[in-house]
Amino acid sequence: MDQLTKVLVSIDDVVWGVPMIVLIMGTGIFLTIRLGVLQFRKLGTALKYMVKNEANGEGEVTSFGALCTAMAATIGTGNIVGVATAVVAGGPGALFWMILAACFGMATKYSEGVLSIKYRVIKEDGHALGGPFYYIENGMGKSWKWLAKLFAIFGMMAGLLGIGTITQVNGIASAAQGFFDPNSQHMVSLFGRDYSISIVITAIVVAVLTALVVIGGIKRIASVTTIIVPFMAIAYVIICVVILIANIRAIPHAIVEVLASAFGLRAMAGGALGALMLAMQKGVARGIFSNEAGLGSAPIAAAAAQTKEPVRQGLISMTGTFIDTIVICTMTGLTIMVTGAYDKAVAEGLEGAQVTSFAFGQGLPWSAGTGSFVLMLCLAFFAFTTILGWDYYSERCLEYLSGGHKGVLTTYRWLYILAVLAGPFITVSAVWTIADIFNGLMAIPNLIALLALNGVIVAETRSYFKRISENRLQ
Repeated sequence: MDQLTKVLVSIDDVVWGVPMIVLIMGTGIFLTIRLGVLQFRKLGTALKYMVKNEANGEGEVTSFGALCTAMAATIGTGNIVGVATAVVAGGPGALFWMILAACFGMATKYSEGVLSIKYRVIKEDGHALGGPFYYIENGMGKSWKWLAKLFAIFGMMAGLLGIGTITQVNGIASAAQGFFDPNSQHMVSLFGRDYSISIVITAIVVAVLTALVVIGGIKRIASVTTIIVPFMAIAYVIICVVILIANIRAIPHAIVEVLASAFGLRAMAGGALGALMLAMQKGVARGIFSNEAGLGSAPIAAAAAQTKEPVRQGLISMTGTFIDTIVICTMTGLTIMVTGAYDKAVAEGLEGAQVTSFAFGQGLPWSAGTGSFVLMLCLAFFAFTTILGWDYYSERCLEYLSGGHKGVLTTYRWLYILAVLAGPFITVSAVWTIADIFNGLMAIPNLIALLALNGVIVAETRSYFKRISENRLQ
């Protein structure tokens, strides 16, 4: 296993090296300039559209339902475990780069939403299918279909082996053990290793719940996520705000530490550049894992929205990045800093959910057990909805590859459920490394398409706001 982990880390270092960081950040910066900083100028409009569905639009679910499906996939362990992993591995400065990447990522997510509606395909039965594979094929031309298929393959594998299954249920199981069996007193031997009974039970329960929902398809997934996503996001933010208020005196110092670490100012002179690059790499990688801007996953859900206006859906799509990273991830990162969880992790080797669990346990005048329980509930809801969202994403990728073959899709669905069941029995480091690799591979075809079709994005944007200014749209 150690040898496999080393190989995976080597691959991850190549995939998420300087070229990838430049490509993702560069695309976001380029689109921000081309769109005239639209993500900030039109954020208020976007937030209004988010809760106001369009009348008489084509599609399978409401725009809010499509957003909730996308946010179900983005608001997951990346917001809790991913932030903790980034801060511990890359230093507090990783949080700064995570936020900065999200600011530019909003322009990227907007562009993905625009293209997803413009180039989607509506079947005769009303079934909508869209995403990078269609805006690559229909927007860039049939000669680029190989690139569309490449994205679909990476997307399917990311759902099955990375961001969609293993990382999510692993995070839930880790939090469950932290609460029910923190000292590993109740163990059972499986696959040649000892596991806490809490982990085994968690794997079974989550797999069964996943099966009950995903078998119903996009409409059932959307109906579940429109209830769970708003509730869990608001509840988590409130808890973090209360912790920050309780530790308000530590906030200025935490912000200084984040900024100093972001630019390598805390490292020795010779290691400043290395510290800066590590913080940037971990922050951007975990930020993309969390909000998925540039990955091309969210436009798959956006394509199902009941709308006729690509720009309107693009604005709604970009609110997901704002809420996911700029709000929720920032809250998690600051909570980790002000409660001393970061220092504890560095000193004692805590990782993943353990770091945030310590922050929740220490952040308020409640027992550590209560903090672990609250975090477990948050993580369970976050991760479970991500599992649902990524099942939809990966199935749509496979539908594109297989031409909608029902037998293939059914088989994949059960493989997905089995991957959820197996997730807790794979090591944390290997899990996150695999997820990073597939995320990076997905992003490459999608970012190429966004750059190639930037003229279409700008033209659609100008047309839409011109019609609004001429009172031809509401």
